[in-house]
Amino acid sequence: MEIHTVLSGETLYSIARRYNVEPSVLAFNNDISDPYRLPIGQPIAIVYPKQTHTVALGETLFSIASRYGVSINQIYRNNLFLNGSPSVSVGQTLFIDIEREPLGSFATGGYAYPFVSQALLRRALPFMSSLMPFTYGFREDGTLVIPDDEAMISAALDYGTEPIMHLSTLTDNDNFSVELANTLFDSPALQATLLDAVISNMQSKGYTSLDVDFEFLGRENAVRYAEFISYCVSRLHPYGYGVMTALAPKTSDSQQGALYEGHDYALLGEAADAVLLMTYEWGYTYGPPMAVSPIKPVRDVVDYALTRIPAEKILLGISNYGYDFTLPYIQGVSRATSVSTKRAFSLASEYGAEIFFDKNALAPYFDYTADGKAHRVWFEDVRSISARLRLMAEKGLRGALWWNLDRENNQSLIAINDLIDIKGLQLYPNSQ
Repeated sequence: MEIHTVLSGETLYSIARRYNVEPSVLAFNNDISDPYRLPIGQPIAIVYPKQTHTVALGETLFSIASRYGVSINQIYRNNLFLNGSPSVSVGQTLFIDIEREPLGSFATGGYAYPFVSQALLRRALPFMSSLMPFTYGFREDGTLVIPDDEAMISAALDYGTEPIMHLSTLTDNDNFSVELANTLFDSPALQATLLDAVISNMQSKGYTSLDVDFEFLGRENAVRYAEFISYCVSRLHPYGYGVMTALAPKTSDSQQGALYEGHDYALLGEAADAVLLMTYEWGYTYGPPMAVSPIKPVRDVVDYALTRIPAEKILLGISNYGYDFTLPYIQGVSRATSVSTKRAFSLASEYGAEIFFDKNALAPYFDYTADGKAHRVWFEDVRSISARLRLMAEKGLRGALWWNLDRENNQSLIAINDLIDIKGLQLYPNSQ
């Protein structure tokens, strides 16, 4: 992969000619909506083929994959425009193999809401070794609050992606309930009832592991939460199921705040088969304009985690979204809007904004004015995603998980394909 930064006066077609690549493929891979209005500073990921095939009459994607001895998923990954669909047309050129610079073999995965676009999900699944439908809740009597996850599980299985059950303390008002967690921790009988329901659900739907996500627990629940994760492990391992848990982005044992104090890295790292570092939301809806996942704070969290948890248990959280902040920022008043990478590129194009890349945060941003109001947009692109994948590889982590797959960002998928040989998450020996 090569990255070209758009200069003044360049179009999709002039860039395609320069690198001798197909304009339609270039546009799709880089979420380009207007080929004649590329924002100055937009990164363009150039993918070069090592081997191609032109579809002939009577051929199918399956026969083509068999002919070259490659997986269907490899063809999907090398040809994003297929959208994870086996339909091909006579005369269509497919990339069988591409030039890559892999960093090694790592697990990948992503979270998605049940309302995720099926087309978007199926485009991403060939790049994901695991999928976590978001989210299962539970009631005070230990019964489950079940999302509409069956279509997501079915799609995951179509691509050999491991479905993992996500369990949280989120309530109907979209807040994490410490009261619900306390009720659970206070009652061994309730924990047993809940795990009975979890196991039954996993067996009936084909889930292979459990991902537990309890947040804002406070210091008083740190030990009890770790004990609950240990209990989950004791119940699930006999069935061959693994257990992982999400951790707030801490940099020390003494970090204050209910979000951080309830997660004891050492205890949870010892109890669980794997952990997710939620290394995002430095820039957030109600905060001042800044990158969602600036590289130095992300690195600081990883470095601290490695003093408490083995690298092979750690998964790096990857933010797959950005924010459109209105300026000036007013604490308690300002509220940013979440944007996808595709939407960010479109905004920059629409308002003629120049995209800059912050060398400290290793993240892109741009400014624009609409209806008399100034805006700053921080988002993700192929460069920022690649930087965090390189950090993951540098530190020898187990892999990375994307929050989330609901937003369009083809450059993220291009970065995965260039840098990662995808392997299964395999939280426990029999989890796949």
